[in-house]
Amino acid sequence: MEHRTVTNIVVLICYLLLMVAFAAWLGKRAKIKTGTDFVLAGQSLPAWVLAGTLLTTFVGSGSIIGGASFVFQNGPLAGIFFFLGTLLGALTLGFLAQKIRRKSFHTVPQLLRTRFGRNTGTIGTLIVLVAFMGIAATQFTGAGYIFSLITPLSQTQGAVVAVLLITFLALAGGLKSVAWTDFLSAIIIIVGLVAAVGFVFVQDIGGFGSYVDRLDPALSTLTGPLTPLQILGYFLPLFLLCLGDQNMHQRLSAAKSPKTAQRAALLFFLGGLTMIIPIILLASSATIVNPGSEPDMAVLGLAAGGFTPELVGAVILVTALALIVTTGSSYLLTCSGNIVYDLIFRDRARREASAPGRQVLTARLAVIGIAICAYILVQFFPTLLDLQMYAYTMYGAAVTPAVLAALFWKRVSAAGAAASMITGGIVTVLWEVFGEGVNSVVVAFPVAVAALVLISLATKPAPALEDSTAAEREASTV
Repeated sequence: MEHRTVTNIVVLICYLLLMVAFAAWLGKRAKIKTGTDFVLAGQSLPAWVLAGTLLTTFVGSGSIIGGASFVFQNGPLAGIFFFLGTLLGALTLGFLAQKIRRKSFHTVPQLLRTRFGRNTGTIGTLIVLVAFMGIAATQFTGAGYIFSLITPLSQTQGAVVAVLLITFLALAGGLKSVAWTDFLSAIIIIVGLVAAVGFVFVQDIGGFGSYVDRLDPALSTLTGPLTPLQILGYFLPLFLLCLGDQNMHQRLSAAKSPKTAQRAALLFFLGGLTMIIPIILLASSATIVNPGSEPDMAVLGLAAGGFTPELVGAVILVTALALIVTTGSSYLLTCSGNIVYDLIFRDRARREASAPGRQVLTARLAVIGIAICAYILVQFFPTLLDLQMYAYTMYGAAVTPAVLAALFWKRVSAAGAAASMITGGIVTVLWEVFGEGVNSVVVAFPVAVAALVLISLATKPAPALEDSTAAEREASTV
């Protein structure tokens, strides 16, 4: 299916020029002197900008393509349960945000290493890098696909353009550049989705009453064709990832103050509603107006000329691209933080022996290196992308319990945290290979939590964390 019209190409070029120009301008204005400036924007982000980058980072291709596919196959009410993981995760972060900001860690493994020791931090680093590099690779693939739909480029050529664009946005000014371009993209995305819903419902369906009447009865039940346990298997990965995602923690740590972080998390929840509701309505509308669509094209397929006018179709496609680009740049940037703070400059002596500018240079080189590795993964190991079907579970079950315990449970031990991560990861892999019936998170998460609690109660608690600014954290021994 191709949509290579002049309107689509013009809208695409306008969006690309706007993003590149805005990022370049921010890069010149940003005062990037230390790793904290690059990774945490110097802890200077206001609530609205922070909310925009939280929103566009978490609601990416997994929503506009994967989530839309789920709704198309299982119905809008089941889709609510699918996306409820994101919304409840955002709401829960609102209650955790002030403490996350007060602790001010650059990365999740740095948090784990500070509370539990080097070995536990190393386990966390490996899980984060493997999972996030794969997620970045899927963003390249998704963006390349959209480029191939609306330009003469092939998917491979489109992926190359996506790599260059996403990498540039991450390099320009670190998190400050990414956050502000994310905020601008969030406005474009929300306006585009709402406009698309309005046109499809008024012109193609004939109003909400007609939508309800014409919806397939099989897709109108509370859980669609799925059992409650299967629905839980789709809810938990997004919920757990939201609570423990390094991107979420970094952005909350980048807030001007703890109260700013809390306001941003609550705005993230409200913004999530304005994005997720249109995606559910558009994907379920596709079952009525375009029932022969491939599930992963449920929303993108509405951009075809027979369902929307050219301008609305162009907005849908560019909106999807904006979601993917913002997510991709965020994952590249957060992985660079792991390279700087969890590998190369992990020890205080190394940090003190190196000029702050060297940390910034290393972070920028890490962004380029990670982007290249992710692109190679797409080109030469395409079957590995199937692993991303449960990458969220790998992170949510293996990392999130240890992260939350490190922040909020005084009795947790290093042995319990390590056992939880190892057990969660192993059970996820084994269930994906040998299990069936429900998603692996339904099994892996309770096993990981049980290992965390039981072993922690049987061993010596880890020392409590102290509040600290990011600059103080950067100068401390970890």
